Amino acid sequence: MQEIKLMKGNEAMAEAAIRAGADAYFGYPITPQSEVIEYLMLENPYNRTGMQVLQAESELAAINMVYGAGSCGKKAMTSSSSPGISLKLEGISYMAGAEIPCLIANVMRGGPGLGTIQPGQADYFQAVKGGGHGDYRMIVLAPSTVQEMADFVDLGFELAFKYRNPVMILSDGAIGQMMEKVSLPEQKERLTNEEIIEKYGDWATTGRPKTRSRNIITSLDLDPEKQEKYNFHLQKKYETIENNEIRYEEIQCEDADYIIVAFGSSARISQKAVQMGRKKGYKIGLIRPITLWPFPKKIIAKYADKIKGFISIEMNAGQMIEDVQLAANGKVPVVHYGRMGGMMASPSEVLNAIEEKLISKN
Repeated sequence: MQEIKLMKGNEAMAEAAIRAGADAYFGYPITPQSEVIEYLMLENPYNRTGMQVLQAESELAAINMVYGAGSCGKKAMTSSSSPGISLKLEGISYMAGAEIPCLIANVMRGGPGLGTIQPGQADYFQAVKGGGHGDYRMIVLAPSTVQEMADFVDLGFELAFKYRNPVMILSDGAIGQMMEKVSLPEQKERLTNEEIIEKYGDWATTGRPKTRSRNIITSLDLDPEKQEKYNFHLQKKYETIENNEIRYEEIQCEDADYIIVAFGSSARISQKAVQMGRKKGYKIGLIRPITLWPFPKKIIAKYADKIKGFISIEMNAGQMIEDVQLAANGKVPVVHYGRMGGMMASPSEVLNAIEEKLISKN
């Protein structure tokens, strides 16, 4: 039975992991996402579902614990914030290379370096361009509400196991800390070891029966020809994901002259700016990418033939704008407005930027 609660985004994500039938969470506290592990420790989900929760000795240890659990076909999750994710990148690349499903949450803070504990969106490049070494991709989901913080946990696990690939929920400190009403999903049962063998026995390291050869989990092959062939296999998989898993939201774009592209907290702010602009007679719309990778480039390309310009609203110096520019393909101006260091734009600042950077130019 669904349950409605008032919860922080981080807490909603933690509760959703329990209800998604997760087998394990391995993490390390860092602001502004510490409530994830704090909630799980207090809730003690082992008594509810058998889910294991462990605070590792470091971010590196946590991500390698996820590697081990995921290689056994278990639903394993970790979470961190910006510099903590940087420490996990080697393990993430290893899991992508070994095709191990897992769920990773990044509740972004301002940077670079230790930066600030306030919200930021400057980890976009890190998330969607690989971050770690090698030609790999993560599926990246960008929630803009506490409800989506909960919803994207089950979706993230579903996509991770569908494609045997790491999935990241890319949130920020504002959504992680804010409280909203959230409808929690019904409890899913954890898979038994027998069910894991039945579903994932062709790859998971579940022990070797006499009926098949060993399953080996690795991202290493010293034969360059074999490694290249394997890389082609991965790129084919990423192409399939791009063709099937793009998600986005359109808001008042049908008659728009100008379109904002924004994700996460910036999208919430931008939606109010759209309303304010419409009251002033400006035809403004909003495209909110829900999957940052794969990026909704086709819908942006479609509108590039109809409108006078795009503006990318981000809490960074300009990162997603590059993908918007590539999608628009030079057909219309694409400009950027951003705040940094933990500062967030107001709706009036967003509207002023549209007026100065786009409307005044036409």
